[in-house]
Amino acid sequence: MPEFIPGLRLSDLFYHEAVQPILEAHFPGFAHSAALIGSGSEVLGFDTAMSSDHHWGPRVSLFVSDRDYEHYYQHIYEALANELPFTFRGYPTHFTEPNPDDHGVQLLEETTTRPINHRVEITTLKQFFKNAFDLEFGQPLDPADWLTIPSQRLRAFTAGAVYHDGIGLEAVRQQFKYYPHDVWLYMLAAGWTRIGQEEHFVGRTGYVGDDLGSQVIAARLVRDLMRLCFLMEKQYAPYPKWFGSAFAQLGCAERLTPILRWVMLAESWREREQSMSQAYEFVAEMHNRLGITEPLPAKVSNFWGRPFKVIHGEQFADAIKAVIRDETVKQIPVDIGSIDQFSDSTDLIEHTELRVRIKSLYRKD
Repeated sequence: MPEFIPGLRLSDLFYHEAVQPILEAHFPGFAHSAALIGSGSEVLGFDTAMSSDHHWGPRVSLFVSDRDYEHYYQHIYEALANELPFTFRGYPTHFTEPNPDDHGVQLLEETTTRPINHRVEITTLKQFFKNAFDLEFGQPLDPADWLTIPSQRLRAFTAGAVYHDGIGLEAVRQQFKYYPHDVWLYMLAAGWTRIGQEEHFVGRTGYVGDDLGSQVIAARLVRDLMRLCFLMEKQYAPYPKWFGSAFAQLGCAERLTPILRWVMLAESWREREQSMSQAYEFVAEMHNRLGITEPLPAKVSNFWGRPFKVIHGEQFADAIKAVIRDETVKQIPVDIGSIDQFSDSTDLIEHTELRVRIKSLYRKD
C-alpha cells in the first residue's frame, strides 16, 4: 500500500495536478468551483489508513452552473475518464461500480484500460442542496428549516476544503457557518432543559440500588453536556463515530474531558454524582462567560428537598428563552431543540425527505 495521505490533502493534490490541467486544456476559462465537502471522514479531517478500504481515494467535486451542467457534464466526465492517470500518488483513480448490497459503496480498483470510472463528481449547488438538505438552493431558511437539518450535514458542508472557487461556493458556505442567533439560543435552552429533566435521576436511581440505571442516565447527561459545549463554542457536532474526536478539538475539552471520564468510570452513584457536579459547574461557568444572560448560579445544590446535587438546568433554559427576540422562535411550543437534540435515530436523521413532516413539530397548530 502507498504511504497514507489524508484525504483533504490528497484531493487538493489530485485537483491541482491531475484534474485542473485537463480542464484547462479542453475547457479553458470554464467557470467552476472545486472542493471536497459532503460525506466522508476525510471531509471532517478524521480519516486514517483504514478509511481507504471504502469510498475513499483521489476524488473531488466540481460545482458548475445549472446551464453549464446541462451543456458540459458529459464532455467533462469523458475527458477526465480518458485522460486521468491510472494512479495518483500510488492510489488508483478508478473505482468499482456502487455496490447495491453495501449502501452503494465504491472501492479503489486497479485498471489499465479506459475509460476510468473516476470519482470527479460534477454537480451544481441546486443538486447538492436537494441531496444533502432537501432544500431548494437560494430559498431563505426559516427557523424550522435550520432545526431540522442534522448538524452533521451542516458540518459536512462547512468543513472540508475549497481548492478553486470560480462560482462563489465559499460565499455560500459562509452563509451556513452557524445557526442564526435566536435559533442558537433556542437550542441552548433546549439543551439545558434536557439536563434539568434528568439530572436528579443519577442520584435517585443509585439511591434505590439501581447502579446500572444511574450509569445509563449519567451517560445520557454526559452526551447532553458535550452537545451544549459544541453549541457554546459554535461548532456543528458530527455524527456519532466522530463525536468524541470532534469534542476533543473544542477549547473546553482539555479541562472537561477528564471530569466526564470520571463520571463514566465511577463505581458508585455518589462518586458519579460528585463528578457530574464538577461537570455541571464547569459548563455553567461556560454559559456565564457567553454573556447572553445575567450570571446564573454556577454551583450545584440539592434537588429541592432531596439530597441529590443538581445545577437546575431549567433555570438556565428559562433565562435563555427570555432573551430570544425572533417571534417565530419564541412561538415554538416545545423545548425539544433541533432534530439532533430530540432524536438519535439514524433513519430519522439520514432520511432528509422527512424534514417536511418534522417541521410540523415547531408549529403551534
